[in-house]
Amino acid sequence: MVKCFLEQKVLKLGLILCLCISVSACTTPHTERFAYTAPEEISDPLETVNRAVFGFNNVVDIIVLEPVAKVYHVIIPRPVRNSIQNFMRNLRTPLYIANNTLQGDFKGAGTGLARFAINSTIGIGGLFDIAKKQGLEFEKEDFGQTLALWGVNNGFYIVLPILGPSSLRDASGLAVDIYADPVRLYASNTDEDWIYYTRNIIEGVDTRERLLETVSDLRENSLDYYAAVRSIYAQRRSSLIQDNVSNSHYYIIPDYDEEDDY
Repeated sequence: MVKCFLEQKVLKLGLILCLCISVSACTTPHTERFAYTAPEEISDPLETVNRAVFGFNNVVDIIVLEPVAKVYHVIIPRPVRNSIQNFMRNLRTPLYIANNTLQGDFKGAGTGLARFAINSTIGIGGLFDIAKKQGLEFEKEDFGQTLALWGVNNGFYIVLPILGPSSLRDASGLAVDIYADPVRLYASNTDEDWIYYTRNIIEGVDTRERLLETVSDLRENSLDYYAAVRSIYAQRRSSLIQDNVSNSHYYIIPDYDEEDDY
């Protein structure tokens, strides 16, 4: 009962956020293909609150996440770590294919489908990225990127507890991705929730291990660690969305003036 209630709340939150940020997109005229313009700096009206959450996340990272990631780095050989990453990516591939399709990137969706078929079989459930050796490169897609292709702006910057930097648009996209996650759906429908949470923990530790040097350098060399992370986040998201625009064949429905004759 409690689980179903929480799932409904997550979905409702994502839909409400999507609706709110779509209002700004509807006020911007579009002609033919959506031309994405990368913002120079993401708006941060909640900076005081965001800095507090960022500080909390940083403490948790220093005390828990970073030490665990270092232990993981030492005791798990690189080939095994690579297989773990491949396996986790393969589990999320259906979600990436869905987002490719929603973005109008049918070539990317086809590549994702081929990768999933090859790696799930020849690659032994995704432990080995055989598809990459065939020239089928991995491409991560999320619903935040899909919303951007639909003309939804960033909204303002948000730092989520534990999850880290995001934006109003990307946070709403994350809520939808969480709800639609095939592993979560399977675990929920079979009362095997431990599968979903275990996957998330392993995935989080593996991701943190791959960022050990990057985060360490950023902490030591940034005059303002918070501002540096915010800037990197905005630039990375802009880069991903620009790539989506170049690959997509999705066309925004143009806005028509109310005075036009039909």
